[in-house]
Amino acid sequence: MALVANNLLKEFESFIAIKDVSFRVKDGEFVCIIGPSGCGKTTLLRMIAGLEKITGGEILLDGRGVVKPGKDRGFVFQEYTLFPWRTAQKNVEFGLEIQGMGKNERKELAKKYIDLVGLSGFESRYPKELSGGMQQRVAIARSLVNNPEILLMDEPFGALDAQTRNLMQVELLRMWEKEHKTILFVTHSVDEAVFLADRVIVMTTAPGGIREIVEVKVDRPRIRTDTEVNRVRDRLLSLLNISYKESFGD
Repeated sequence: MALVANNLLKEFESFIAIKDVSFRVKDGEFVCIIGPSGCGKTTLLRMIAGLEKITGGEILLDGRGVVKPGKDRGFVFQEYTLFPWRTAQKNVEFGLEIQGMGKNERKELAKKYIDLVGLSGFESRYPKELSGGMQQRVAIARSLVNNPEILLMDEPFGALDAQTRNLMQVELLRMWEKEHKTILFVTHSVDEAVFLADRVIVMTTAPGGIREIVEVKVDRPRIRTDTEVNRVRDRLLSLLNISYKESFGD
Protein backbone atom coordinates (compact mmCIF):
# COMPACT_ATOMS: atom_id res chain seq x y z
CA MET A 1 0.00 0.00 0.00
CA ALA A 2 1.25 3.49 -0.83
CA LEU A 3 -0.31 5.32 2.12
CA VAL A 4 -1.66 4.03 5.43
CA ALA A 5 -3.28 6.12 8.17
CA ASN A 6 -3.85 4.33 11.49
CA ASN A 7 -6.06 5.75 14.25
CA LEU A 8 -5.06 9.35 13.62
CA LEU A 9 -5.68 11.89 16.36
CA LYS A 10 -5.16 15.64 16.16
CA GLU A 11 -5.70 17.81 19.22
CA PHE A 12 -5.39 21.55 19.46
CA GLU A 13 -5.39 23.40 22.77
CA SER A 14 -9.14 23.80 23.02
CA PHE A 15 -10.59 20.98 20.90
CA ILE A 16 -10.07 17.66 19.14
CA ALA A 17 -9.98 18.24 15.37
CA ILE A 18 -9.55 14.62 14.16
CA LYS A 19 -10.13 11.34 15.96
CA ASP A 20 -9.89 7.63 15.03
CA VAL A 21 -9.20 8.23 11.32
CA SER A 22 -7.90 5.15 9.50
CA PHE A 23 -7.70 4.43 5.78
CA ARG A 24 -5.42 3.09 3.04
CA VAL A 25 -4.60 4.48 -0.39
CA LYS A 26 -3.15 2.13 -2.99
CA ASP A 27 -0.29 2.96 -5.36
CA GLY A 28 -1.63 4.91 -8.32
CA GLU A 29 -5.07 5.41 -6.78
CA PHE A 30 -7.03 8.68 -7.00
CA VAL A 31 -8.85 9.31 -3.72
CA CYS A 32 -10.97 12.35 -2.86
CA ILE A 33 -11.85 13.57 0.64
CA ILE A 34 -15.12 15.42 1.21
CA GLY A 35 -16.96 16.54 4.32
CA PRO A 36 -18.70 19.48 6.01
CA SER A 37 -16.77 22.70 6.52
CA GLY A 38 -14.56 22.45 9.58
CA CYS A 39 -14.38 18.65 9.61
CA GLY A 40 -10.58 18.61 9.37
CA LYS A 41 -10.00 17.79 5.68
CA THR A 42 -7.15 20.27 5.29
CA THR A 43 -5.71 19.39 8.70
CA LEU A 44 -5.64 15.73 7.69
CA LEU A 45 -3.87 16.55 4.43
CA ARG A 46 -1.33 18.72 6.25
CA MET A 47 -0.65 15.88 8.69
CA ILE A 48 0.10 13.56 5.78
CA ALA A 49 2.35 16.24 4.27
CA GLY A 50 4.25 16.52 7.55
CA LEU A 51 3.20 20.16 7.93
CA GLU A 52 1.01 19.46 10.97
CA LYS A 53 2.17 17.43 13.94
CA ILE A 54 0.26 14.22 14.72
CA THR A 55 -1.11 13.97 18.25
CA GLY A 56 -1.75 10.23 18.06
CA GLY A 57 -1.74 7.30 15.65
CA GLU A 58 0.59 6.96 12.66
CA ILE A 59 0.95 7.71 8.97
CA LEU A 60 3.02 5.35 6.82
CA LEU A 61 4.13 5.95 3.25
CA ASP A 62 5.44 2.73 1.72
CA GLY A 63 6.09 1.51 5.25
CA ARG A 64 8.01 4.60 6.37
CA GLY A 65 6.64 6.75 9.18
CA VAL A 66 5.73 10.32 8.23
CA VAL A 67 7.02 12.80 10.81
CA LYS A 68 8.10 15.79 8.71
CA PRO A 69 7.83 17.16 5.15
CA GLY A 70 9.69 15.28 2.42
CA LYS A 71 10.08 15.26 -1.33
CA ASP A 72 8.17 11.96 -1.48
CA ARG A 73 5.03 14.10 -0.99
CA GLY A 74 4.02 16.95 -3.27
CA PHE A 75 1.51 19.53 -2.01
CA VAL A 76 -0.72 21.72 -4.18
CA PHE A 77 -2.52 24.43 -2.20
CA GLN A 78 -5.79 26.14 -3.02
CA GLU A 79 -3.87 29.39 -3.39
CA TYR A 80 -1.44 29.31 -6.29
CA THR A 81 1.57 30.10 -4.01
CA LEU A 82 3.83 30.99 -6.93
CA PHE A 83 6.79 33.32 -6.56
CA PRO A 84 5.69 36.49 -8.41
CA TRP A 85 9.28 37.46 -9.25
CA ARG A 86 10.00 34.15 -10.99
CA THR A 87 8.77 33.09 -14.42
CA ALA A 88 6.68 29.95 -14.89
CA GLN A 89 9.85 28.09 -15.86
CA LYS A 90 11.75 29.33 -12.81
CA ASN A 91 8.83 28.54 -10.49
CA VAL A 92 8.80 24.95 -11.71
CA GLU A 93 12.57 24.72 -11.38
CA PHE A 94 12.57 26.00 -7.79
CA GLY A 95 12.57 22.64 -5.95
CA LEU A 96 15.21 21.22 -8.28
CA GLU A 97 17.35 24.29 -7.68
CA ILE A 98 17.09 23.82 -3.91
CA GLN A 99 18.18 20.19 -4.37
CA GLY A 100 21.31 21.38 -6.21
CA MET A 101 20.45 20.01 -9.65
CA GLY A 102 22.51 21.48 -12.49
CA LYS A 103 21.08 24.36 -14.52
CA ASN A 104 20.72 22.52 -17.83
CA GLU A 105 19.26 19.37 -16.26
CA ARG A 106 16.66 21.22 -14.21
CA LYS A 107 15.72 23.40 -17.18
CA GLU A 108 15.12 20.32 -19.34
CA LEU A 109 13.14 18.53 -16.63
CA ALA A 110 11.02 21.59 -15.84
CA LYS A 111 10.25 22.02 -19.54
CA LYS A 112 8.97 18.44 -19.66
CA TYR A 113 6.41 19.12 -16.93
CA ILE A 114 5.45 22.50 -18.32
CA ASP A 115 4.61 20.66 -21.55
CA LEU A 116 2.73 18.01 -19.55
CA VAL A 117 0.41 20.59 -17.96
CA GLY A 118 -0.23 22.23 -21.33
CA LEU A 119 1.77 25.44 -20.86
CA SER A 120 4.33 25.08 -23.64
CA GLY A 121 5.07 28.59 -24.91
CA PHE A 122 4.35 30.25 -21.56
CA GLU A 123 7.66 29.41 -19.86
CA SER A 124 8.84 33.03 -19.70
CA ARG A 125 5.56 34.48 -18.39
CA TYR A 126 5.30 35.77 -14.83
CA PRO A 127 2.37 34.73 -12.59
CA LYS A 128 0.61 38.09 -13.03
CA GLU A 129 0.56 37.41 -16.78
CA LEU A 130 -1.20 34.05 -16.35
CA SER A 131 -4.86 33.23 -15.67
CA GLY A 132 -5.86 31.47 -12.44
CA GLY A 133 -6.10 28.12 -14.20
CA MET A 134 -2.69 28.58 -15.78
CA GLN A 135 -1.13 29.54 -12.45
CA GLN A 136 -2.54 26.37 -10.90
CA ARG A 137 -1.06 24.34 -13.76
CA VAL A 138 2.33 25.84 -12.91
CA ALA A 139 1.81 24.87 -9.26
CA ILE A 140 0.97 21.29 -10.28
CA ALA A 141 4.02 21.11 -12.55
CA ARG A 142 6.19 22.42 -9.70
CA SER A 143 4.99 19.54 -7.52
CA LEU A 144 5.26 16.84 -10.17
CA VAL A 145 8.77 17.81 -11.30
CA ASN A 146 10.14 16.62 -7.93
CA ASN A 147 8.73 13.12 -8.65
CA PRO A 148 6.76 12.67 -5.41
CA GLU A 149 5.29 9.29 -4.51
CA ILE A 150 1.98 10.93 -3.66
CA LEU A 151 0.41 14.22 -4.69
CA LEU A 152 -1.63 15.97 -1.98
CA MET A 153 -4.11 18.52 -3.35
CA ASP A 154 -6.09 20.88 -1.11
CA GLU A 155 -9.06 22.36 -3.00
CA PRO A 156 -6.75 23.21 -5.92
CA PHE A 157 -9.59 24.31 -8.22
CA GLY A 158 -11.80 25.98 -5.62
CA ALA A 159 -11.01 29.54 -6.72
CA LEU A 160 -11.65 28.89 -10.44
CA ASP A 161 -14.81 29.61 -12.42
CA ALA A 162 -16.99 26.60 -13.27
CA GLN A 163 -15.84 26.24 -16.88
CA THR A 164 -12.14 26.45 -16.02
CA ARG A 165 -12.65 24.11 -13.07
CA ASN A 166 -14.21 21.45 -15.30
CA LEU A 167 -11.35 21.83 -17.79
CA MET A 168 -8.76 21.50 -15.04
CA GLN A 169 -10.43 18.33 -13.78
CA VAL A 170 -10.12 16.77 -17.23
CA GLU A 171 -6.50 17.91 -17.51
CA LEU A 172 -5.64 16.54 -14.06
CA LEU A 173 -7.04 13.13 -15.00
CA ARG A 174 -5.00 13.19 -18.20
CA MET A 175 -1.83 13.94 -16.23
CA TRP A 176 -2.69 11.32 -13.60
CA GLU A 177 -3.22 8.62 -16.22
CA LYS A 178 0.11 9.51 -17.84
CA GLU A 179 2.18 9.85 -14.65
CA HIS A 180 0.48 7.09 -12.57
CA LYS A 181 0.85 9.15 -9.39
CA THR A 182 -1.09 8.45 -6.22
CA ILE A 183 -3.38 11.44 -5.55
CA LEU A 184 -5.19 12.46 -2.37
CA PHE A 185 -7.52 15.34 -3.25
CA VAL A 186 -9.57 17.46 -0.83
CA THR A 187 -12.71 19.09 -2.23
CA HIS A 188 -16.00 20.60 -1.09
CA SER A 189 -17.61 19.62 -4.39
CA VAL A 190 -19.45 16.29 -4.56
CA ASP A 191 -19.61 16.58 -8.37
CA GLU A 192 -15.82 17.02 -8.52
CA ALA A 193 -15.24 14.02 -6.26
CA VAL A 194 -17.48 11.74 -8.33
CA PHE A 195 -15.88 12.88 -11.60
CA LEU A 196 -12.29 12.38 -10.39
CA ALA A 197 -12.03 9.67 -7.76
CA ASP A 198 -11.61 5.92 -7.60
CA ARG A 199 -12.86 6.19 -4.02
CA VAL A 200 -14.30 9.01 -1.91
CA ILE A 201 -13.63 9.36 1.83
CA VAL A 202 -16.62 11.04 3.50
CA MET A 203 -15.72 12.77 6.77
CA THR A 204 -17.88 13.76 9.72
CA THR A 205 -17.49 16.69 12.09
CA ALA A 206 -17.04 17.22 15.83
CA PRO A 207 -14.41 15.74 15.81
CA GLY A 208 -13.47 14.84 12.26
CA GLY A 209 -13.83 11.13 11.56
CA ILE A 210 -14.71 8.90 8.63
CA ARG A 211 -18.39 8.34 7.94
CA GLU A 212 -17.85 5.99 4.99
CA ILE A 213 -15.53 5.30 2.07
CA VAL A 214 -17.47 5.07 -1.19
CA GLU A 215 -16.07 3.34 -4.28
CA VAL A 216 -16.87 4.97 -7.62
CA LYS A 217 -17.35 2.03 -9.97
CA VAL A 218 -17.82 4.05 -13.14
CA ASP A 219 -15.51 3.73 -16.16
CA ARG A 220 -13.59 6.79 -17.32
CA PRO A 221 -14.12 9.10 -19.10
CA ARG A 222 -17.19 9.78 -16.98
CA ILE A 223 -20.27 11.59 -18.20
CA ARG A 224 -21.50 13.90 -15.45
CA THR A 225 -25.18 13.17 -16.19
CA ASP A 226 -24.75 9.38 -16.37
CA THR A 227 -27.23 7.35 -14.30
CA GLU A 228 -24.54 5.60 -12.25
CA VAL A 229 -22.70 8.89 -11.68
CA ASN A 230 -25.94 10.36 -10.37
CA ARG A 231 -26.43 7.37 -8.09
CA VAL A 232 -23.00 7.82 -6.50
CA ARG A 233 -23.59 11.58 -6.21
CA ASP A 234 -26.90 10.98 -4.40
CA ARG A 235 -25.20 8.54 -2.02
CA LEU A 236 -22.51 11.06 -1.13
CA LEU A 237 -25.03 13.85 -0.63
CA SER A 238 -27.02 11.58 1.65
CA LEU A 239 -23.93 10.80 3.75
CA LEU A 240 -23.04 14.49 4.01
CA ASN A 241 -26.59 15.33 5.10
CA ILE A 242 -26.42 12.69 7.85
CA SER A 243 -23.11 14.14 9.03
CA TYR A 244 -24.51 17.67 9.07
CA LYS A 245 -27.59 16.65 11.07
CA GLU A 246 -25.53 14.77 13.65
CA SER A 247 -23.29 17.78 14.18
CA PHE A 248 -25.81 20.64 14.14
CA GLY A 249 -29.25 19.10 14.46
CA ASP A 250 -32.14 19.04 11.97
